[in-house]
Amino acid sequence: MKIGYDAKRAVNNNTGLGNYSRLVIDTIASTGDDSLVLYAPKLRDNPRLTPLLQLPNVTICGPDSWMGRKMSSLWRTRGITSQLQRDGIGLFHGLSNELPLNIASSGIPSVVTIHDVIFRRFPHCYKPIDRKIYDYKFRKAAENATRVIAISERTRLDIMELYNIDAKKIDIVYQGCDPQFARPVDAADIERVKRKYGIDRPYIVGVGTVEERKNQLLTIKALPALPKEVIAVIVGRRTRYAAEMDRFIAANGLADRVKFIEKADFTDFPALYCGALLSSYPSRYEGFGIPVIESLSVGTPVIIASGSCLEEAAGEGAPVVSPDDVEAFVDSACRLIDDTGYKAQVVAAGQEHIKRFSQQNFAAGLRDSYRKAIEEHAERQANGN
Repeated sequence: MKIGYDAKRAVNNNTGLGNYSRLVIDTIASTGDDSLVLYAPKLRDNPRLTPLLQLPNVTICGPDSWMGRKMSSLWRTRGITSQLQRDGIGLFHGLSNELPLNIASSGIPSVVTIHDVIFRRFPHCYKPIDRKIYDYKFRKAAENATRVIAISERTRLDIMELYNIDAKKIDIVYQGCDPQFARPVDAADIERVKRKYGIDRPYIVGVGTVEERKNQLLTIKALPALPKEVIAVIVGRRTRYAAEMDRFIAANGLADRVKFIEKADFTDFPALYCGALLSSYPSRYEGFGIPVIESLSVGTPVIIASGSCLEEAAGEGAPVVSPDDVEAFVDSACRLIDDTGYKAQVVAAGQEHIKRFSQQNFAAGLRDSYRKAIEEHAERQANGN
């Protein structure tokens, strides 16, 4: 079968949506004999995408018309469907919450992955115009798709509640993380990465964009009650929320106990996790929480926040705290630091739990959703719908 993918994020993004897009492409390309065609409004070099483009069954293309190249946004929302028809695409997968607005009338079965609707749960974190655009695109994609993939049970429930989508139309397909997190990390690599980023003390690592929703301030607030030699290493792009963290750090004399790392090499992430005492991901709301399974994959326990889907990612054995409960965070961190038996128990439970996020299960879930989309589309056509 010839499968088309919206590859805008695979080309342009090196974090969440980009990582997911490349993971889907890699998973489907390496577990079958389908031909994959990646469609991107603008083509540019991306070292993380290059290995996928070297696979014999993966090709990439941009708009095939002058108008599409000139008006790439319009092409992505409408014009692409005629190109999909010309290319003989048998199924189209929108990887990042969107589909062409006319996909339902194109004669091509479609699947859309909706990652989260955080902009509806935390509207103050988004510009009003962005909320309106996201809400329109996500709603239309969910309505027009033959099948909808939700990346967690929490996201499935949000799609049902906020967009009135029938549960029978939604498939939960848990994703895995990049294969690099499954490879062993040796002590020499950990020391190399620590030297590279100037980490010279025991540390708690937090990975993710430094923003209000991610709630990294909880980790910082816990530091005064933790052993003095322990520092926090925050890995991610700083936003204006970082200024609030800076003020707390300055007011509490913690400047030498917090290290921010922006633009860290993705290939260094396994060693950054592996070298840490523990990982911290106290986000107030997530669609899934990839840093949780990245940390657990390399054997580093993670403290998570309650209230969204992080328990789905971490499993029942993970320490869970309220997003504003500093004391509970301190208690959990101290226990992980001081009690090696408990830490080993948490790690073992986490690594057992994340087996459900294997590439084999991910591939099976994706292909099952594709199969349903094709069968349902054929049935509708046969019935004249």
